[in-house]
Amino acid sequence: MEKKENNLDEFRYIQLLESGRWYIQMMNKYRCAIMEVETKLNVLNSEFSLQYDRNPFESIKSRLKSPGSILEKLSRKHLEFNEDSLDRTIEENLYDVAGIRVVCAFQEDIYTLSDLLLRQDDIRLIRTKDYIQNPKPNGYRSLHQILEVPVFLKEGKIPVKVEVQFRTIAMDFWASVDHKLRYKKDVENEKEIIEKLRVCAETIASLDAEMQRIRSMIEA
Repeated sequence: MEKKENNLDEFRYIQLLESGRWYIQMMNKYRCAIMEVETKLNVLNSEFSLQYDRNPFESIKSRLKSPGSILEKLSRKHLEFNEDSLDRTIEENLYDVAGIRVVCAFQEDIYTLSDLLLRQDDIRLIRTKDYIQNPKPNGYRSLHQILEVPVFLKEGKIPVKVEVQFRTIAMDFWASVDHKLRYKKDVENEKEIIEKLRVCAETIASLDAEMQRIRSMIEA
């Protein structure tokens, strides 16, 4: 009975998010913040291409968390809220409502691009989690950074947080496959599959390192 009531509460809050004007305005701020960061990255990409005759990244993908994902994360963080405080709870406690994934060909470019982005005086670094130098136990690798960027609206300048993830092509491939497999239900030999994925992640890391060495040899 309690589970059913929780499901009803979640459905009610999802409806509240989807229909609330404040929610639409909040998501517009996050959308604008994504555009700000994407513009900065594209400018850096263009400038880097002119100076070094190559691009530091292959692609940029962005997303806004869905109402269901927002509520799920609030619940996972054990954050209490009601209809009057939901907007404040989201903005003050969730730093990844707006997300950008930058996919680079080489690991070195991840750190170069991140450093160039952080040098801009209107960007503030809130937090870094380097899962490349310190992979997760399952083998996941990526550089995660929470940035605060200014968004200019009619009421003035507002700081908005955006999560930026930097990965190589190989890291992104592994993460995408792992994500798809993780949500399969009733999988046989689950422990064996987890270990195989971890070994694959190690192999991919070795491949990234070797590709970096080959590029260094070519550019020497």
